[in-house]
Amino acid sequence: MNLDAIAVFIKVVQCGSFTGAAKLLKMPISTVSAKVSLLENDLGITLIRRTTRKLQITEAGEVYFKGCFHALEEIQAAETVISFDKIEPHGLLKITTPEDVGNNLLPCIVQKFLEKYQKMEVELLITNRILDLMGEGVDLAIRAGELKDSTLIAKKFMTKQLSLWASPAYLEKTGQPEHPKELNQHEFIRYLFLKDKIVKLSNGNDKCLINIKGRILLNSSDAAKVLTLLGHGIGLLADFQCEEEGKKGNLIKILPQWHWHHLSYFFVYPAQRFIPPKIRAFVSVAEEYLKGPSVFN
Repeated sequence: MNLDAIAVFIKVVQCGSFTGAAKLLKMPISTVSAKVSLLENDLGITLIRRTTRKLQITEAGEVYFKGCFHALEEIQAAETVISFDKIEPHGLLKITTPEDVGNNLLPCIVQKFLEKYQKMEVELLITNRILDLMGEGVDLAIRAGELKDSTLIAKKFMTKQLSLWASPAYLEKTGQPEHPKELNQHEFIRYLFLKDKIVKLSNGNDKCLINIKGRILLNSSDAAKVLTLLGHGIGLLADFQCEEEGKKGNLIKILPQWHWHHLSYFFVYPAQRFIPPKIRAFVSVAEEYLKGPSVFN
């Protein structure tokens, strides 16, 4: 039984191409193709039909893939159980995260992680695009909102408040609002998904609807923060984005008892029986940094 060739075959099926599998496995395409061909010769069956446009998994290939995938998962699970408490996490941890977390919060967590685990490397993919974790070889994702993909596991990472922030220069020019109703007269840095929409603010007991307006529309919360700092209007920003600038006095939370809403972030990773040590280690460091309870309890 050629476990190496089987593992390559599984990756080809998961990626949907020899090119994608070669990239993730860091092998030449010719090597990937040769290993799959060797496996087919050993079995005496065709697992994948190659065409110039795409590959097609045969019926026998589908059956073989399902059986081998679960078998390899069992082997990896056994290795994980044995090694978790004995072997220091090592190798590469590939993480994808949205811009707000990736640019403001995650660098400090990564620093703590690398200080603690000297044999680890981290690759950060900072993007608001939802990546295919299996297809792009991503170990761990941080995503906002509830998970819709049933093939992935989601554990809550943190819940952060989204508040109203403004620069001293802007407030000096317009005056500081004392009640949400006054916000209808103010300029906002608007998100595209909030275009022509009413925003609901809450202080826990009461709610207030405001019709936000502003000449700038965008799709990036980090860009919204920069424009807020420049005094172009009020920003609807996560508190963790503004923590440092707030301490320095460069940004001021206005109407601090009122907030837009709370946003939950989740750790997301492919479904598997046992969580790899490197993922557990990173999550543990992140929780320690945020002083939160373990998502694995």
